[in-house]
Amino acid sequence: MSIEASQKVTAGHLKRGAYLYVRQSTMRQVFENTESTERQYALRQRAVALGWSHDSIIVIDSDLGQSGASSSDRAGFQRLVAEVGMGRAGIVLGLEVSRLARNSADWHRLLEICGLTDTLILDEDGLYDPAHFNDRLLLGLKGTMSEAELHVLRARLRGGILNKARRGELHNHLPIGLIHDPTGRVVLDPEQQVQETVRLFFQTFARTGSVRGTIMHFRKEGLLFPKRATGAQKGQLVWTPLSVGRACHVIHNPFYAGAYAFGRGRFRKQPDGRYRHEHLPQDQWQVLIRDAHPAYISWQEYDSNLQRLRDSAKAFGFQRNAGPPREGPALLQGRVVCGLCGSRMHVHYNIQRNGIMITNYVCAGRTRLYGDPLCQSIVGTGIDEAVGKLLVETMTPMALELTLAVQQEIASRLDEADRLRRRQVERAQYEADLARHRYMQVDPANRLVADSLEADWNAKLKALTEAQEEYQRRRATDRLAVDDVERKRILDLATDFPAVWTDPKTPQRERKRMLGLLIEDVTLIKQREITADVRFRGGATKTLTLPRPLTPQQLRATHEPVRRQIDALLDEYTDAQVACILNEQQKRTGAGDPFSTVSVKWVRYALKIKSLKERLLDAGWLTVQQVSARLGLGRTSIFRLRVKGKLQGRICNDHGQWLYWLPESKPNDPVKESICGSSTAGDAL
Repeated sequence: MSIEASQKVTAGHLKRGAYLYVRQSTMRQVFENTESTERQYALRQRAVALGWSHDSIIVIDSDLGQSGASSSDRAGFQRLVAEVGMGRAGIVLGLEVSRLARNSADWHRLLEICGLTDTLILDEDGLYDPAHFNDRLLLGLKGTMSEAELHVLRARLRGGILNKARRGELHNHLPIGLIHDPTGRVVLDPEQQVQETVRLFFQTFARTGSVRGTIMHFRKEGLLFPKRATGAQKGQLVWTPLSVGRACHVIHNPFYAGAYAFGRGRFRKQPDGRYRHEHLPQDQWQVLIRDAHPAYISWQEYDSNLQRLRDSAKAFGFQRNAGPPREGPALLQGRVVCGLCGSRMHVHYNIQRNGIMITNYVCAGRTRLYGDPLCQSIVGTGIDEAVGKLLVETMTPMALELTLAVQQEIASRLDEADRLRRRQVERAQYEADLARHRYMQVDPANRLVADSLEADWNAKLKALTEAQEEYQRRRATDRLAVDDVERKRILDLATDFPAVWTDPKTPQRERKRMLGLLIEDVTLIKQREITADVRFRGGATKTLTLPRPLTPQQLRATHEPVRRQIDALLDEYTDAQVACILNEQQKRTGAGDPFSTVSVKWVRYALKIKSLKERLLDAGWLTVQQVSARLGLGRTSIFRLRVKGKLQGRICNDHGQWLYWLPESKPNDPVKESICGSSTAGDAL
């Protein structure tokens, strides 16, 4: 040992521990490059030679198999830095700088802490004191060279990989439906069920226009999607329900379009030291070779599918424009533009008590940006009807071609689903036969193996029976859906597109899709009237002027003929009697409910219609108090006179209140004396 090295070690250093840091980059190096590991452990003798005892040497080797590019995942290095920072380390030992760190930030941080705590650093070349400028400069250069060495190694490896990828010869992980043949070329999976399932996936997505619609179709038809297993059964083909993540992965993967792609993403280092993968736009991919292998779809279809996904995402963004057609009744969903501020208008639904959904097109563009009130809120029922009528008039020449295409699509869709379900039965039959063959080949004396194979055979037979039953049930359902009567109806409708449009069995989603083929957007302005500017695809426009839609209160108001009938009935009947008569005639309120006493009162209150009592009082009928004052009789006497027919009376409301009719009379009138006399005689009796 040199005299200079022994002079750097002081008694203060020897009182603290000597920390030996051992690291290998990969587990393969740990098992194969054993010489490097032994050289690192041998540094303990260097510490003993400098004066440390065996008991004071602490070995940190928990980072074996960890890369030195970052300290975030190296618990051993973090422990070393903590021990140095607390002043417990007199010296840090490492075979070379690259064993401690290949990152300049981590290395210089360690040097700074060692300089503050007076901790020495030893490697295979010598002993250094980071508190001295020359030693710190030399260690800094070594750290920079170590980081540069890692960069050179990576650049060499990356260059070879990239050069092979540019020729399309680098074997990537292929998606389901594609495999490498024995010569290394990419070909379609020879399993016919896998091919047909992948093709059905793209056909369904092209028809529905959304990932959710594709998944719902697979679930409705009872179809599974293939994938390659991982773990103990790595590489084996398994069938599972289609999920959103798997569907999006299939749509985004360019290999299905016959293209070879490499470098579609990159890793970005985060502040915490970890790396995050981010996807790159297509123009930044490192390698893209089109028509490199057989494909399931064309490159144009691939781009169209991605555009559909982007349009679907807009339905949840700020503008809420476009988006796939939904099941709601709003015909112009995603296609309405506010004529005041230019923002896209979104849909609100008001559900009435009778279950009817009222569409409202609402513009909240300036509300979100500036907190202003809503630009417009327009009831869309009349607008949808007018645009639908315009579409029927425009689409009439194309009706035959459209409906025949729909019929052909329905038939091909059912045939494709039937073929896939038949493939599932064939696969189940093959697995059952294979299980039977294994059971027959086993030695009968080996009961443990025989019992296990027999149980597996029984399970395969059960799965085969279930697949056959499901196939027959689905097949019967599909044939029922397209029987001769249904086929004739479709052919009849083929010449009448308006009937297809107005048919209640036509889903609203399909109407929206047909509308989107011709109409780009509709701009609405609500003034005294509603102005709807319809812009067709291709640039043609059509302006519709519509009456201003009724308010929700007006929509729920009782119809005018019924109101006139109520007014006429109140001349003779009370509120409850009027409600009973209207219900017998099956009349309904504006909300669609049967009439009641309360609803008749609300109609009277809203229209200021007089009740039966008010009408009788205006005609000269008197209350019991007024009769009592004029005749000088009590209530009981008046009641008896009415019962005997001496006094005319009638019920005027639903509470049993009576009104009485007295003829006009003068003082000492014989009519009054007759009534009073009869009352006196009755009282005497």
